[in-house]
Amino acid sequence: MMFRDLQWGLVVLVAVLVALHFVLRIGYGLGELAPDLLLLSLLVTARFVKPGTAAGIGLFLGFLEGAMLPMTMGVSAVALVILGYVGGRTRKWFSDDNVVFLALYFFLGKWVYDGILFLFAGARPGMAADLLVISPLASIYAAIAGLLALFVYRKLS
Repeated sequence: MMFRDLQWGLVVLVAVLVALHFVLRIGYGLGELAPDLLLLSLLVTARFVKPGTAAGIGLFLGFLEGAMLPMTMGVSAVALVILGYVGGRTRKWFSDDNVVFLALYFFLGKWVYDGILFLFAGARPGMAADLLVISPLASIYAAIAGLLALFVYRKLS
């Protein structure tokens, strides 16, 4: 049975993060001021599922984001598939208990995501500066939000 080992607390966490992503970014109009909770939901999920499953979830989340923001349709789906697969592979290399690793995992995940968008979306003026200055700051923001989400998840489960 496919759902035998499914952790329903994780499903709820991911659903809340995905909903909050769109509520904050689109509903409240915060845009880039809100952390990338969609990416964080994928990175958290990738730590608990197989790499292929994480890539499939990344594809779904990429299409979901593309449905809400059509200008990122294919690029975000490709980036989330890559990050889902790689994130799923890190599970056997590193422990979940190491806070430093998890902070770096979220930080690098967001920065690599922005780098993939930079490579595939086409260059625009100032984009390289965004990748080198703004993206690391957004990655720190995402890492803090990801650690907070995992802390809440572990306290509630």
